Amino acid sequence: MSDRPARSHGRLSIAPARTPSDLTDGPPRLKDAWEARVVTLFPEAFPGTLGLSLTGKALQEGLWRLTPVDLRAFGEGRHRNVDDTPAGGGAGMVLRPDVVDRALRLAARDTPPDAADWPVVYLSPRGRPFDQATAQRWSRAKGLTLLCGRFEGVDQRVLDAHAVEEVSLGDFVLTGGEIAAQALIDATVRLIPHVLGNRASTEEESFSDHLLEHPQYTRPVRWSGRDIPDILLSGHHGHIAEWRRAEAERLTKERRPDLWRAYRAARGGDPDEDREL
Repeated sequence: MSDRPARSHGRLSIAPARTPSDLTDGPPRLKDAWEARVVTLFPEAFPGTLGLSLTGKALQEGLWRLTPVDLRAFGEGRHRNVDDTPAGGGAGMVLRPDVVDRALRLAARDTPPDAADWPVVYLSPRGRPFDQATAQRWSRAKGLTLLCGRFEGVDQRVLDAHAVEEVSLGDFVLTGGEIAAQALIDATVRLIPHVLGNRASTEEESFSDHLLEHPQYTRPVRWSGRDIPDILLSGHHGHIAEWRRAEAERLTKERRPDLWRAYRAARGGDPDEDREL
């Protein structure tokens, strides 16, 4: 058991331990609620922003669960060491396979054996880029285990032994996986039924159809000399839908040619059409 004091995050509290414990002791535990288990050296980083707004409300209502697993609790010796120097030399430290293995085995308790039902993911800059399709896939699973790396990374043997899926948030390097884990969980949890309350909002947003989202406007009609486009004030829903689709296509062509090619290919068109844009 960790000696760290519990930390308060509003109505949510954390008491990291060797045994996973939900962050929500008071709210109801709904049967088959989607769950995220996060193996981390910093369990106090959770729920973080996940405890706010709609994801926080859904967490309190038991629509999903968040369980941190304190990696330090599985460390070696008196000082709970979790890392060692890289084999073959080099700078930095590497998380030990025996330590990570014990934590992943604990996190796997009572989870389904099929990786499709419960993916185990290591947050790594060398992983496959995270996208909306991955968030949708994870949201259809029963839960997800995320391994937050630190230092120079994790011993490859334990990743292989647990068939861990490696995923990257982007082509940059963070000091650890905790921030990335929160982003990935947020992107996934919001797709769980009833979390946002408006299913249509997740169907119309960016990346749902290989397109970036169209521009958004709200009152006042005129602000700082700039007006809301007249079409959005026309009340003609068909014309508005056409305008939004055209704007989404224009933005995607200009800013994300990779998405535009995927969009064209999905509709049987020439993926390279309008390449000059």
